[in-house]
Amino acid sequence: MSERETDSGDTAPGDEAAEGEEFAGGTSGYMVGLGLAALLTAAAFAMVNLPLVWRPAVPMALVVLAIAQMGIHLVFFLHVTTGPDNANNVLALAFGVLVVLLLIGGSVWILGHLDHNMMPMGRQMHGFP
Repeated sequence: MSERETDSGDTAPGDEAAEGEEFAGGTSGYMVGLGLAALLTAAAFAMVNLPLVWRPAVPMALVVLAIAQMGIHLVFFLHVTTGPDNANNVLALAFGVLVVLLLIGGSVWILGHLDHNMMPMGRQMHGFP
């Protein structure tokens, strides 16, 4: 690169700066992320197999651990932060989450209405209550 390009900050998205490391940058950041991800995975297995949590609360605890796991992956491995250079990454991630939620929510809504509007005779013939 020329001096003009490095001085003006004209870099491609995703290029890491060589002079300073970010919060989750470098090899040490990857190792911390790997350790946290392994810890959360072990916690999920322990929660299911050991009587640490009240049994009806286990699914919600697993959802919380899964969301934490996603956060670890986004910060430490995909380097999605709230910095000004990551605005497009955050917007793309938010749009992807919105699309997935719309697909799942719409599918559940459609299937619920289909189940509600089924003919009672057809349900009784197939052994459903």
